[in-house]
Amino acid sequence: MSALDELRGLRRGGAQVRKRDNRAAFWFLAPWFAGLLLVTVGPVLASFGLGFTRYNLIQPPRLIGFDNFARILSDTRLHNALRVTFTYVLVSVPLQLACALGVALLLNRGLRGLAFYRSAFYLPSLLGSSVAIAVLWTQVFGTEGLVNRVLGFFGVEGKGWISDPDTALSTLIVLNVWTFGSPMIIFLAGLRQIPEVYYEAAAIDGAGRWSRFWRITLPLLSPILFFNLVLQIIHAFQSFTQAFVVSGGTGGPSDSTMFYTLYLYQQGFSRFDMGYASALAWFLLLIIAAFTAINFWAAKFWVFYDD
Repeated sequence: MSALDELRGLRRGGAQVRKRDNRAAFWFLAPWFAGLLLVTVGPVLASFGLGFTRYNLIQPPRLIGFDNFARILSDTRLHNALRVTFTYVLVSVPLQLACALGVALLLNRGLRGLAFYRSAFYLPSLLGSSVAIAVLWTQVFGTEGLVNRVLGFFGVEGKGWISDPDTALSTLIVLNVWTFGSPMIIFLAGLRQIPEVYYEAAAIDGAGRWSRFWRITLPLLSPILFFNLVLQIIHAFQSFTQAFVVSGGTGGPSDSTMFYTLYLYQQGFSRFDMGYASALAWFLLLIIAAFTAINFWAAKFWVFYDD
């Protein structure tokens, strides 16, 4: 047998091994692909189709064209939900990121027990969206809650913060700000990657702490800030549990905590108008996509990369 024949045999053998490996990989990935199609892609496509129907979960869906999407333009209660949600997102996300960055800067100074503080500050991010914390929040800001007890100690008369339409949304904003642990951890990892030599050179040139923060820390940390901003905006638009538990599922008082997702839930599972709820879900997707696209467009003006 010539060397050429041996080489061809080796190639055929290698091709057969690759085919066996590919088949094995396919069977190992098959459960994941099945879950993707049945749990994610299938329901997504089904919700898109239901957005063009009138469907009450009992009778078969009836095609009504774009009526559900046209209804969005005239639904005044939905418009209030949009106002509440936009207020929540535009106020809580910047405050949350500011707190996260501030705490990350403190932890980056080399405190003793850094692992403990990092875990302690991260814990609210794990619990903040839970039902238990939402119930606890109703107790903290209730008429006889912890906040009013502290105010009473200083001679200030408190009120039912959650039952007052003027302050109910503010309590949920405070709750979201309190869950700054996740972006804080990411900020801290980014701060650890900034070379110390930059700060040393700036200090030699006479730059103060504030100047070093604005001219070194923020520009080099801007990709991390952009990443956290996009993620937290998406997360804030999807907030549901806090408003549902605090208001008892009503969005009250006076719809002051009526988040978009809560209104969507009411339409789908309280009014059984699943067609309209599906249209609302896709409209929310467009809103989140628009905010994300705006962030990516604006990033070229303030996000700086090494290259």
